[in-house]
Amino acid sequence: MTSSPLILEGAAHILIVDDDDRIRNLLKRYLAENGFRTSTASNASEARGLMSSVTFDLLILDVMMPGESGFDLTKSVRGISNVPVLLLTARGLPEDRIKGLEMGADDYLSKPFEPRELLLRVNALLRRTQPAALEKKELKFGDCVFSLGRGELRKNGELVRLTAGEAALLKALAQKPREAMSRESLAEQTASSMERSVDVQVTRLRKKIEEDPRAPIYLQTVRGIGYALMAD
Repeated sequence: MTSSPLILEGAAHILIVDDDDRIRNLLKRYLAENGFRTSTASNASEARGLMSSVTFDLLILDVMMPGESGFDLTKSVRGISNVPVLLLTARGLPEDRIKGLEMGADDYLSKPFEPRELLLRVNALLRRTQPAALEKKELKFGDCVFSLGRGELRKNGELVRLTAGEAALLKALAQKPREAMSRESLAEQTASSMERSVDVQVTRLRKKIEEDPRAPIYLQTVRGIGYALMAD
Protein backbone atom coordinates (compact mmCIF):
# COMPACT_ATOMS: atom_id res chain seq x y z
CA MET A 1 0.00 0.00 0.00
CA THR A 2 1.40 3.42 -0.96
CA SER A 3 1.08 6.32 1.46
CA SER A 4 0.37 9.91 0.55
CA PRO A 5 3.26 12.36 0.88
CA LEU A 6 3.50 14.42 4.05
CA ILE A 7 3.75 17.89 2.53
CA LEU A 8 6.13 20.33 4.22
CA GLU A 9 6.98 23.35 2.08
CA GLY A 10 10.63 23.47 1.00
CA ALA A 11 11.61 20.14 2.58
CA ALA A 12 13.47 17.43 0.68
CA HIS A 13 11.08 14.69 -0.49
CA ILE A 14 12.26 11.13 0.22
CA LEU A 15 10.80 7.90 -1.16
CA ILE A 16 11.15 4.86 1.13
CA VAL A 17 10.79 1.47 -0.57
CA ASP A 18 10.72 -1.58 1.73
CA ASP A 19 8.48 -4.64 1.87
CA ASP A 20 8.69 -4.70 5.70
CA ASP A 21 5.72 -2.65 6.98
CA ARG A 22 7.32 -2.02 10.37
CA ILE A 23 10.60 -0.68 9.01
CA ARG A 24 8.85 1.33 6.31
CA ASN A 25 6.56 3.05 8.81
CA LEU A 26 9.35 3.63 11.33
CA LEU A 27 11.51 5.30 8.70
CA LYS A 28 8.59 7.39 7.47
CA ARG A 29 7.79 8.65 10.96
CA TYR A 30 11.43 9.29 11.91
CA LEU A 31 12.29 11.22 8.76
CA ALA A 32 9.05 13.22 8.93
CA GLU A 33 9.85 14.16 12.53
CA ASN A 34 13.17 15.50 11.29
CA GLY A 35 11.64 17.80 8.71
CA PHE A 36 11.49 15.70 5.53
CA ARG A 37 8.58 15.03 3.23
CA THR A 38 8.11 11.27 2.91
CA SER A 39 6.31 8.83 0.65
CA THR A 40 6.47 5.04 0.90
CA ALA A 41 6.09 2.01 -1.34
CA SER A 42 6.20 -1.70 -0.47
CA ASN A 43 7.77 -2.85 -3.73
CA ALA A 44 9.47 -1.68 -6.91
CA SER A 45 6.25 -1.56 -8.90
CA GLU A 46 4.61 0.85 -6.44
CA ALA A 47 7.79 2.90 -6.37
CA ARG A 48 7.75 3.25 -10.16
CA GLY A 49 4.16 4.46 -10.03
CA LEU A 50 5.10 7.20 -7.57
CA MET A 51 8.24 8.19 -9.45
CA SER A 52 6.26 8.59 -12.65
CA SER A 53 4.30 11.49 -11.14
CA VAL A 54 6.49 12.86 -8.32
CA THR A 55 10.07 14.15 -8.35
CA PHE A 56 11.99 12.87 -5.32
CA ASP A 57 15.18 14.27 -3.81
CA LEU A 58 16.39 10.92 -2.45
CA LEU A 59 15.46 7.22 -2.61
CA ILE A 60 15.90 4.77 0.29
CA LEU A 61 15.61 1.24 -1.13
CA ASP A 62 15.60 -2.12 0.60
CA VAL A 63 17.74 -4.62 -1.31
CA MET A 64 15.94 -7.87 -0.46
CA MET A 65 12.42 -7.32 -1.81
CA PRO A 66 10.23 -9.96 -3.48
CA GLY A 67 10.18 -9.67 -7.25
CA GLU A 68 12.40 -6.83 -8.38
CA SER A 69 15.23 -6.28 -5.90
CA GLY A 70 16.65 -2.98 -4.72
CA PHE A 71 19.70 -3.66 -6.91
CA ASP A 72 17.50 -4.02 -10.00
CA LEU A 73 15.46 -0.93 -9.19
CA THR A 74 18.62 1.10 -8.61
CA LYS A 75 20.04 0.05 -11.97
CA SER A 76 16.86 1.00 -13.84
CA VAL A 77 16.53 4.33 -11.98
CA ARG A 78 20.11 5.18 -12.94
CA GLY A 79 19.15 4.89 -16.59
CA ILE A 80 16.81 7.88 -16.30
CA SER A 81 17.80 9.88 -13.19
CA ASN A 82 20.68 11.04 -11.01
CA VAL A 83 18.55 11.08 -7.86
CA PRO A 84 20.69 9.89 -4.91
CA VAL A 85 20.01 6.31 -3.78
CA LEU A 86 20.67 4.86 -0.32
CA LEU A 87 20.43 1.06 -0.13
CA LEU A 88 19.34 -0.81 3.01
CA THR A 89 20.05 -4.49 3.49
CA ALA A 90 20.28 -7.21 6.13
CA ARG A 91 23.31 -8.53 4.26
CA GLY A 92 26.42 -6.52 4.93
CA LEU A 93 28.81 -8.61 2.86
CA PRO A 94 31.49 -6.66 0.95
CA GLU A 95 30.38 -8.16 -2.37
CA ASP A 96 26.83 -6.89 -1.76
CA ARG A 97 28.08 -3.38 -1.04
CA ILE A 98 30.22 -3.47 -4.18
CA LYS A 99 27.30 -4.71 -6.27
CA GLY A 100 25.07 -1.93 -4.97
CA LEU A 101 27.65 0.71 -5.87
CA GLU A 102 28.13 -0.87 -9.29
CA MET A 103 24.38 -0.61 -9.90
CA GLY A 104 24.61 3.12 -9.20
CA ALA A 105 23.80 3.46 -5.50
CA ASP A 106 25.36 6.42 -3.66
CA ASP A 107 25.50 4.85 -0.20
CA TYR A 108 24.83 1.58 1.59
CA LEU A 109 23.62 0.90 5.14
CA SER A 110 23.37 -2.53 6.73
CA LYS A 111 20.46 -3.56 8.99
CA PRO A 112 20.10 -3.21 11.88
CA PHE A 113 21.18 0.43 11.95
CA GLU A 114 20.88 3.40 14.27
CA PRO A 115 18.26 5.93 13.06
CA ARG A 116 20.66 8.77 13.78
CA GLU A 117 23.25 7.22 11.46
CA LEU A 118 20.61 7.00 8.73
CA LEU A 119 19.79 10.68 9.26
CA LEU A 120 23.46 11.64 9.00
CA ARG A 121 23.83 9.70 5.75
CA VAL A 122 20.65 11.20 4.30
CA ASN A 123 21.80 14.74 5.09
CA ALA A 124 25.28 14.02 3.70
CA LEU A 125 23.82 12.73 0.43
CA LEU A 126 21.53 15.74 0.08
CA ARG A 127 24.37 18.17 0.76
CA ARG A 128 26.54 16.39 -1.80
CA THR A 129 23.93 16.38 -4.54
CA GLN A 130 22.39 19.82 -4.03
CA PRO A 131 25.40 22.14 -3.63
CA ALA A 132 24.85 24.18 -6.79
CA ALA A 133 21.39 25.34 -5.74
CA LEU A 134 22.61 26.26 -2.27
CA GLU A 135 25.52 28.31 -3.63
CA LYS A 136 23.10 30.81 -5.19
CA LYS A 137 20.42 30.74 -2.52
CA GLU A 138 19.93 33.71 -0.23
CA LEU A 139 17.33 34.08 2.48
CA LYS A 140 15.99 37.39 3.76
CA PHE A 141 14.49 37.96 7.19
CA GLY A 142 13.98 41.49 8.42
CA ASP A 143 17.17 43.53 7.96
CA CYS A 144 19.22 40.37 7.48
CA VAL A 145 20.26 38.40 4.38
CA PHE A 146 21.91 35.00 4.74
CA SER A 147 23.85 33.36 1.90
CA LEU A 148 23.57 29.58 2.21
CA GLY A 149 26.43 28.94 -0.18
CA ARG A 150 28.94 31.21 1.54
CA GLY A 151 27.53 30.86 5.05
CA GLU A 152 27.57 34.67 5.38
CA LEU A 153 25.09 36.81 7.27
CA ARG A 154 24.64 40.50 6.49
CA LYS A 155 22.53 42.94 8.49
CA ASN A 156 21.70 46.26 6.86
CA GLY A 157 24.39 45.40 4.31
CA GLU A 158 27.10 44.93 6.93
CA LEU A 159 28.81 41.55 7.39
CA VAL A 160 27.92 39.94 10.73
CA ARG A 161 30.65 37.85 12.30
CA LEU A 162 29.48 34.27 12.94
CA THR A 163 31.23 31.39 14.64
CA ALA A 164 31.41 28.10 12.72
CA GLY A 165 28.70 26.67 14.98
CA GLU A 166 26.39 29.65 14.48
CA ALA A 167 26.86 29.53 10.70
CA ALA A 168 26.13 25.78 10.60
CA LEU A 169 22.98 26.20 12.68
CA LEU A 170 21.71 29.12 10.60
CA LYS A 171 22.38 27.18 7.40
CA ALA A 172 20.45 24.16 8.68
CA LEU A 173 17.46 26.34 9.58
CA ALA A 174 17.69 28.35 6.35
CA GLN A 175 17.44 25.21 4.22
CA LYS A 176 13.94 24.66 5.63
CA PRO A 177 12.58 28.19 6.23
CA ARG A 178 9.40 28.54 8.28
CA GLU A 179 9.53 24.86 9.24
CA ALA A 180 9.97 23.56 12.78
CA MET A 181 13.19 21.57 13.17
CA SER A 182 13.86 19.41 16.20
CA ARG A 183 16.81 20.04 18.48
CA GLU A 184 18.00 16.50 17.74
CA SER A 185 17.97 17.10 14.00
CA LEU A 186 19.81 20.41 14.38
CA ALA A 187 22.40 18.79 16.63
CA GLU A 188 22.99 16.12 13.97
CA GLN A 189 23.35 18.61 11.14
CA THR A 190 25.63 20.99 13.02
CA ALA A 191 27.82 18.32 14.66
CA SER A 192 26.85 19.63 18.10
CA SER A 193 27.66 17.16 20.83
CA MET A 194 24.40 17.79 22.70
CA GLU A 195 20.98 19.24 21.99
CA ARG A 196 21.71 21.75 24.77
CA SER A 197 24.50 23.15 22.57
CA VAL A 198 21.86 24.04 19.98
CA ASP A 199 20.01 26.15 22.57
CA VAL A 200 23.22 28.04 23.35
CA GLN A 201 23.89 28.73 19.66
CA VAL A 202 20.31 29.93 19.19
CA THR A 203 20.68 32.38 22.06
CA ARG A 204 23.86 33.78 20.51
CA LEU A 205 22.32 34.03 17.04
CA ARG A 206 19.30 35.90 18.36
CA LYS A 207 21.58 38.59 19.75
CA LYS A 208 22.97 39.10 16.23
CA ILE A 209 19.68 38.83 14.31
CA GLU A 210 16.85 40.11 16.47
CA GLU A 211 16.04 43.67 17.50
CA ASP A 212 14.92 42.26 20.86
CA PRO A 213 16.47 38.81 21.49
CA ARG A 214 14.04 38.26 24.38
CA ALA A 215 11.08 38.57 22.00
CA PRO A 216 12.39 36.94 18.81
CA ILE A 217 10.53 37.48 15.55
CA TYR A 218 12.71 35.52 13.12
CA LEU A 219 14.44 32.76 15.10
CA GLN A 220 11.45 31.36 16.93
CA THR A 221 11.04 28.57 19.47
CA VAL A 222 8.44 25.99 18.46
CA ARG A 223 7.08 24.53 21.68
CA GLY A 224 7.64 20.80 22.03
CA ILE A 225 9.72 20.57 18.84
CA GLY A 226 12.66 22.94 18.50
CA TYR A 227 13.22 26.03 16.35
CA ALA A 228 12.17 27.63 13.07
CA LEU A 229 13.62 30.46 10.99
CA MET A 230 10.76 32.72 9.88
CA ALA A 231 12.11 34.08 6.59
CA ASP A 232 10.29 36.78 4.64
